[in-house]
Amino acid sequence: MVLWFFSSQVLDMTMRASVQTPKIPRPLRQTRAFAHMPWLWAVSGALTGFLVAMLAYAPASWLAAALQFSSGQRVVLEDVRGTVWNASARLTLSGGAGSVDAKTLPGRVHWRTVPTPWGLAVSVRADCCMRQAWDARLAGSWSGLQLQMADHASDWPAELLTGLGTPWNTIQAQGRLRLSSDALVVQWLAGRLRLDGRVQLEAQDMSSRLSTVRPMGSYRLILQGGSSPSLSLETISGALQLTGQGQWVGQRLRFSGQASAAAGFEGVLSNLLNIIGRRQGERSIIQLG
Repeated sequence: MVLWFFSSQVLDMTMRASVQTPKIPRPLRQTRAFAHMPWLWAVSGALTGFLVAMLAYAPASWLAAALQFSSGQRVVLEDVRGTVWNASARLTLSGGAGSVDAKTLPGRVHWRTVPTPWGLAVSVRADCCMRQAWDARLAGSWSGLQLQMADHASDWPAELLTGLGTPWNTIQAQGRLRLSSDALVVQWLAGRLRLDGRVQLEAQDMSSRLSTVRPMGSYRLILQGGSSPSLSLETISGALQLTGQGQWVGQRLRFSGQASAAAGFEGVLSNLLNIIGRRQGERSIIQLG
């Protein structure tokens, strides 16, 4: 009995060994694996090249579409030429979808973007309004984005504001807007926007179709950055007197100001004061937020 059991086990093991698939030596397996590597490298290289080409030659119209969508069709780039990195277009401001008061800036706006080790270098120039380009540096981190802008000064036609719709399409402002910035840095950190530095807008020799007084005056609007950015409005000179103060509370601006007429101009500026804000005697109260 013992002899029979031993013999059956030996026979069973022999039969199993005979039907097992022979093992391929390791060097032979490695040789077969490496035989497929050129195809893998070719496919990955083609995909990488395709993505790089798409990124390098992406049409600027893609950027124009994104800007139009994010601004609610208030900022529109038309007749776009070039790539997202180096292009030009005509800039149009409007009151949004369905607006009939669109206003296009004279000439073209040019931009150039260059990748750098720390992010992107951006340069923007408008034919009509900038003597030199406005340069900026965009850098990203795990916590957010930072846009650092070079000090800048430029002059813009006030008629461009008409394209923004109410109340500018009614006021039909005319004059020059001088924009300047000093140590301006915009940061998006942990989903919150922070502004440092200073932006100043001077509205020079302003007039309106609602008044025969030409010009009505010159004004200065200052945005001061910090932990709680503030906004101030003051009159430099003129018959129409404007003053006001504002501050950002969270992500919302709260502004309180007033408009009034200088002595002797009450009658000719009355209609304009009715539109600017809520009348309270000889003053017009301006409230935002």
